Amino acid sequence: MTDTIFIGGGGPDYATPQQLLLKYANRHGLVAGATGTGKTVTLQIMAESFSANGVPVFLADVKGDLSGLARAGSPDAKLHDAFTKRAATIGFADYTYDAFPVTFWDIFGEQGHPVRTTVSEMGPLLLARLLELSEAQEGILNIAFRVADEEGLALLDLKDLQSMLVWLGENRETVSLRYGNIATASVGAIQRQLLVLENQGGAQFFGEPALDLSDIMRTDIDGRGRINILAADKLMSSPRLYATSLLWLLSELFEELPEVGDPDKPKLVFFFDEAHLLFEDAPKALVDKVEQVARLIRSKGVGVYFVTQNPDDVPEDILGQLGNRVQHALRAFTPKDQKALRQASETYRANPRFSTEQAIREVGTGEAVTSMLEAKGAPGIVERTLIRPPSSQLGPITPSERRDVQNASPVAGKYDKLMDRESAHEILTKRAGDAARQAEEAERAEAEAEEQEREYKQARRYEADRVGRSTSRSTRSDGVGDKITKMVVRELTGTTGRRIVRGILGGLFKAK
Repeated sequence: MTDTIFIGGGGPDYATPQQLLLKYANRHGLVAGATGTGKTVTLQIMAESFSANGVPVFLADVKGDLSGLARAGSPDAKLHDAFTKRAATIGFADYTYDAFPVTFWDIFGEQGHPVRTTVSEMGPLLLARLLELSEAQEGILNIAFRVADEEGLALLDLKDLQSMLVWLGENRETVSLRYGNIATASVGAIQRQLLVLENQGGAQFFGEPALDLSDIMRTDIDGRGRINILAADKLMSSPRLYATSLLWLLSELFEELPEVGDPDKPKLVFFFDEAHLLFEDAPKALVDKVEQVARLIRSKGVGVYFVTQNPDDVPEDILGQLGNRVQHALRAFTPKDQKALRQASETYRANPRFSTEQAIREVGTGEAVTSMLEAKGAPGIVERTLIRPPSSQLGPITPSERRDVQNASPVAGKYDKLMDRESAHEILTKRAGDAARQAEEAERAEAEAEEQEREYKQARRYEADRVGRSTSRSTRSDGVGDKITKMVVRELTGTTGRRIVRGILGGLFKAK
């Protein structure tokens, strides 16, 4: 191990070593250049050098070429002669072929260990960026996060967020009184964007077990830093998911790692390839977030290197923080390109031996204009540099070789099985089920009460009818008896009646 990283040879005869001081490697950097000018190889040799010096690396493999880091280069390779000749030209006497400890990752879980986070960990700002939400929709998303936190509802995967939004829509009148208007149209728009993300495979990015940051900051048994390679060839078909996932990881490092001041070497070096995707159409709040992370994360021992085609892709406030620069050739066919080239050349400390603008235009493949931080962090004089050849294989390894590396990984099996513990979706579903059962039971009880009341009324009517019929019969019987009684009394009070009475009484007295 050394205290420098050899980038290549500089000067008129390429004899002057161009080196990056490890103690300033956490002050970030830039690798820029047009397509086909050698950015990928520069990225590869820098990853090799950091690993060899015990510094873990995280990078995205956009083209699928960087998996070759896991296998040593070969003397049988077609560029072997060119590489050995270049090594001799720049004085790279220690040049040998070597493989490096690699861990493969993949958001889709196809070409590496799955990379996951939870909805809560990503937060509403990055999620709104990922979903391309309007300001009003982002506001509703913030409300959903706030209410979920207050209600103790864990937002782990997309199902949790979708269920939370459904609950928010159903209870919008109550919630709106406290947090502001919640339009059902906005809730519906967020749900549609979540569906689009799900169809793109983004649902696999959310869930548990979430990525443990310590797993991308490992060193191998021989002290070399592990190179973490994120498969991004398929991921690039969803540019927002690619940019947001890397920015999330960078933000997590910023939030979780402790302050270390100015270490002798970085704790981790993070390469952000295709960096223009991060800033393209990004809202100011997001750009401010990136600027804050870039400014402060170096005190956590993390170096961030943006890889892009044109320095103009990176906002000026962030570009000014990138002290170590490797600038490959830029094409300048249009007035806009010429202006960008001129602006790029003006950001370097001039070299009296040549024009920086002209050098950036003229450098060939595998050659670059470089400027590294020197003693006390001062930018070095710009120099034309012949980039050193890679020690690992140039180009991808085979799928079977990738599987072998993955099976031998120190995190093999840790992230393969998806967990689905109780969270917002399950809790809200259970609440809805309980409410539905209670409503059903209440409806059943009400129906039973109505049935009992109906039976009671029928019984009352039957009893009333029965009593009415009995009263009617009694009334008729009483009427006949009264008539007979009245007739008897009438007869007795008449002449005949009196004779009958006297006869009866006379008989009684005679007998006595």
